[in-house]
Amino acid sequence: MHPGSPSLPPLEAQNQALRQQLDALLREARSNEDKMRRFDQLEHRLVGARSIVELLRLLLIEYRLAFGIEQVSLTLVDRELEVTRMLDADLRVDATLQGLTLAQSPAALQALYGTRLHPWLGAYDAPAHAALFGGSSAIGSVALLPLVRHGVLIGSLHFGSASAERYDADSGTHFLERLCAIAAVCLESALNQERLKLAGLTDGLTGVHNRRYFEHRCQVEIAQARRYGHALACMFLDIDGFKRINDTHGHQSGDEVLRGVGQLIHGQLRAGDTIARYGGEEFVALLPQTSLQHAGEIAERIRAAIAAAPLPSGGGQTLRVTISIGLAMLPHDLAGKDLARLAEALVATADKALYQAKNGGRNRVEVAA
Repeated sequence: MHPGSPSLPPLEAQNQALRQQLDALLREARSNEDKMRRFDQLEHRLVGARSIVELLRLLLIEYRLAFGIEQVSLTLVDRELEVTRMLDADLRVDATLQGLTLAQSPAALQALYGTRLHPWLGAYDAPAHAALFGGSSAIGSVALLPLVRHGVLIGSLHFGSASAERYDADSGTHFLERLCAIAAVCLESALNQERLKLAGLTDGLTGVHNRRYFEHRCQVEIAQARRYGHALACMFLDIDGFKRINDTHGHQSGDEVLRGVGQLIHGQLRAGDTIARYGGEEFVALLPQTSLQHAGEIAERIRAAIAAAPLPSGGGQTLRVTISIGLAMLPHDLAGKDLARLAEALVATADKALYQAKNGGRNRVEVAA
């Protein structure tokens, strides 16, 4: 040993340092093992989710609780507003879905990831990330997880931690990449299941809901109105002189008119309203949380829109038709009454008002007493 060179640390000190390193490695291994166990448990629950709402709750609530994350949010690309229609009622009453955003365009999400659709981990950047977390500023680091199916970005899951070190750019992303893949597959599967269910609840000719769906939805809306004291309006709509259209122009023209009228009614309603084809040339609509005055204004807009619209009738020809509308409000005294009977009575009252509109000259709105 050269004079002045530092002496080696004692053997005991070396052993202690090695033990500390080994303990740290064991703690990390146990932490990773525990993390993997929790991931596996949640993955099984994701795969086993029985509905799109249950799946969304798992992603937004259970992952936050299981891994101690302060903020979790999810954005889904909804180009045709299909998911909006699927979840409309749930979004209005389920506070656990507040972390969900539906975006018609994927442009904002694509800007987050660029051309590399892989998890992004790093420091929280308010201008870039605030909108993802509802404007929250109590975030130190984020993990942004793209949800991709068949090379297409279908959504993005976002974890926000108060710790600036939690999601570091140099951290491994194996667990998160696996979560991205599984969440994307489960979301696609759940949405397909919802599409199948809706296929049995949709009128094949007009594309609006069918009577079966309406009868179920009517009871749900009445239950909500009774629970929260909300108003509920019901419209019964009937195309004037429809038999004459079929007899004069043929059933194909009649079908085109039904399609056009169904879409015109739908276009005048709000996202939370329900429209269905009740049978033949009859349609029904439910307008939750709507006063009589507002419901009357919407009914008049529908009537005017249909009267003004030239409807295709095949062969390049167009027809003009009118519609009569009966409007009824759910009564206030609902305590202890059967939902099915309340729904039946509400529709019957709107139908009676429609009969009055027909007798009053057609192409008009009549409000039930």
